[in-house]
Amino acid sequence: MAAALATCDMAVVIEGVRTARGWSQGDLARAAGYSQSWVSRVINGRQSLTAEQIQDVAERLGVPLHLLRFGGVPSREGPTVLGPGGTKGVGLTRRRDFGRAVAAGAFLTVGGPAGAGEQGSVDESTAPALRTITSGQRRMDASSSARHLLPGAAAHVHLSEQMLANAHGTPFRTDLSAAASEASGFAAWLHADQGATEAARTHYRNAVLRARQARIRLLDVYMLGSLAVFEIEVAEAPELGLALVHEAEHVLGRSAHPTARAWLSCTGALAHAGVGDRAAAARAIRRAEQEVDRPGNTDPPWPWVFAFDHTKVAGARAKVEVRLQRPEEARKAFAEAHARRPASAKQSALLQVELASAHVDAGEVEEAFRLVDEALSTGLRFDSRRLVARVHSFRKAYRGPGALCVREFDRRMEALVRGTAAG
Repeated sequence: MAAALATCDMAVVIEGVRTARGWSQGDLARAAGYSQSWVSRVINGRQSLTAEQIQDVAERLGVPLHLLRFGGVPSREGPTVLGPGGTKGVGLTRRRDFGRAVAAGAFLTVGGPAGAGEQGSVDESTAPALRTITSGQRRMDASSSARHLLPGAAAHVHLSEQMLANAHGTPFRTDLSAAASEASGFAAWLHADQGATEAARTHYRNAVLRARQARIRLLDVYMLGSLAVFEIEVAEAPELGLALVHEAEHVLGRSAHPTARAWLSCTGALAHAGVGDRAAAARAIRRAEQEVDRPGNTDPPWPWVFAFDHTKVAGARAKVEVRLQRPEEARKAFAEAHARRPASAKQSALLQVELASAHVDAGEVEEAFRLVDEALSTGLRFDSRRLVARVHSFRKAYRGPGALCVREFDRRMEALVRGTAAG
């Protein structure tokens, strides 16, 4: 038992408690507050535990937390998962395939077996299943219309909130708060793409609220930063975005993962550029570059999927330079950002509109309108109202000469308004 405590081998610890007290597995499950099947999987080494689950089970079974060598309290950096023997395991979300999660989600929708109580529809698999559904929807966003994804995402938010309500008084509430936060954050993104700014803002606010209920600092920062990006780039309110970045920086602290710090610094740079503060924007970009170069910037922390590298910093720098009306610097940064890894089609099109503004500032009208014409085609193909609106804003802001390319673009826009344009 001493060795198991020292290595946080919860399978041995839990089985040791059961044996010492003469309990059956059913007795143990009732004392721990989990299902008997879950307890059986833990004892047999087939079930990984989050740090919060370890703390919860230990407290319920009377195991002193200071004897468990995993830091004493759950990490607020995110859902670290500990496998048998205390080793850092793979998160449950990544280990469950999308098909199984959809099946679990369908089961949860009807509330479990007939006659089960509301809390009976919630167990240790509920939050991982919900998260995996959100992850699958996010992957589909790269190649699907937000209009097609939005009904399913909205239903998923409703399901996540229902499961969270059912979890009241159970040890699963914290994990379900995190799952509900992710679902709301994705729904907010889709609403923003469809031009529904108030609905997007409402979902982002709920995502922040649920992240704070989950007591996961990085998720809180991720949702605050996402709301800041929305205010800066969609709502065109950089002052509000900057205030949100400052709040997220306060929550994040100085010892966070480099990916999180680099991403938040780039978001802050966009906000500073939006209010015209060149010096502050440049400092934020330099901080992001320094964070990217840190040795620890390898595996990104949840909920980030990819590490923030120099390519992504270059993309942020390009958008900053566009906002500061420095076309040559913007074009160099865009070239650096696209040299190694292309973005998704919709993200590339949004960047094309940004780059078109830089070409206009440099007097290269034909290239600018070639880019926005391609971006418009992408916006129509994916039915992205956000992208089409960005193209409209570009044309409205253009005050240059009426070249042939401008007249041809205007004819296309007129045909689009009449409903006769092809994508």
